[in-house]
Amino acid sequence: MGVVEAEVRVPTYEGVQAAKVKLNNVVVRTPLMKNLNFSDKYEGNVFFKREDLQAVRSYKIRGAYNKISSLSDEENKNGIVCASAGNHAQGVAYSCQKLGIRGTIFMPNVTPKQKIGQVKMFGKDMVDVVLTGDTFDDAYREAMDFCDKNKATFVHPFDDEKVIEGQGTVALEILEDSDGPIDFLFVPIGGGGLASGAITTFKTLSPNTKIIGVEPQGAPAMTESISSGENVVLPKIDTFIDGAAVRQVGNKTLEICKDGLDDIILVQEGKVCSMILQLYNQEAIVVEPAGALSLAALDFYKNEIKGKNVVCVVSGSNNDITRTEEIKERSLLYEGIKHYFIIRFPQRAGALREFLTEVLGPGDDIVHFEYSKKNSRERGPALIGLELQNKESLGDLFDRLKTKSFVFEYLNEKPDLMQYLV
Repeated sequence: MGVVEAEVRVPTYEGVQAAKVKLNNVVVRTPLMKNLNFSDKYEGNVFFKREDLQAVRSYKIRGAYNKISSLSDEENKNGIVCASAGNHAQGVAYSCQKLGIRGTIFMPNVTPKQKIGQVKMFGKDMVDVVLTGDTFDDAYREAMDFCDKNKATFVHPFDDEKVIEGQGTVALEILEDSDGPIDFLFVPIGGGGLASGAITTFKTLSPNTKIIGVEPQGAPAMTESISSGENVVLPKIDTFIDGAAVRQVGNKTLEICKDGLDDIILVQEGKVCSMILQLYNQEAIVVEPAGALSLAALDFYKNEIKGKNVVCVVSGSNNDITRTEEIKERSLLYEGIKHYFIIRFPQRAGALREFLTEVLGPGDDIVHFEYSKKNSRERGPALIGLELQNKESLGDLFDRLKTKSFVFEYLNEKPDLMQYLV
């Protein structure tokens, strides 16, 4: 008798419909809102799908609850386990508390305190939080070890058909609430669960919609996997956009995304920071870095989306106020406004005064000034941060430094050294 292979379960549109019924009294039906400023800027109709307005402030509750509520009593008896950078953890915690199931949640040490606090608040006495490692993948390994030792049920944040079908209800609501055809859908990608759910739904109901995935430039796991034809593990990632920073995507999500996505855009972390500040200042919308990804990608498609109906999924708003300074810093660096130098002043009297009066432009501000040689402040090197009036004036600043014989190192081109010094 031949070996019977286990059935490979894949997400389906019927599964998305079933998830919608299951989630009816659990999730918020978030609004699909036309944004006038973005519509004017891109000369089209730009809509925000406001998943930041969920009770747990992200779409992750959809997949988590759909998965956990489908488990058997036998699967639940030893408790639920998950690994997450924050939003999936909140969805799992909320689901455990609502369904009365014990949960253990593994989170990376770099997870913002705000997200950790939210997980504990939503889970109440039904969940335990374990901080471990520096990335989602570190937390994932610890969670799997815990499952093996305790025979607990693991709830994957993205590589599970029930989770994907739950996330697909975001797309179902978009299509139900739209007054006309949708030409473009921009969706953030971390592990690929939301994008896979959107593909599963749109390819059935709206196959002509172009689905554009958006990844952080510092964590392009889906891009690299599709390009290489296999599920790669990135050796190093930038964890700043913590909700979308994974070293490896799911096997299921990769299979769905490689055929279902029309394109993937990589967005620099600094550009995302600029978008976070823009949304706060102009729209009074608070988003986390992953929540701004889809909107930050619109500039890459500004010609294609003119006159089109465009939907951007604003995936979450779990931002920590303590990150505000870092967000501003990354934005200013990306915009070419903030610059760091190590400057060695010429060994002549009045060199510092000359730098202030003849090298700096009229609109340039010193925002950081630190001598690295304390016993010779007129002659030793200094670490200097400058905010320029506009990015075009940087070339003139370089020319004046050279003309006045100031020896300098430009640290913006040496991010590792700048990170160490600043």
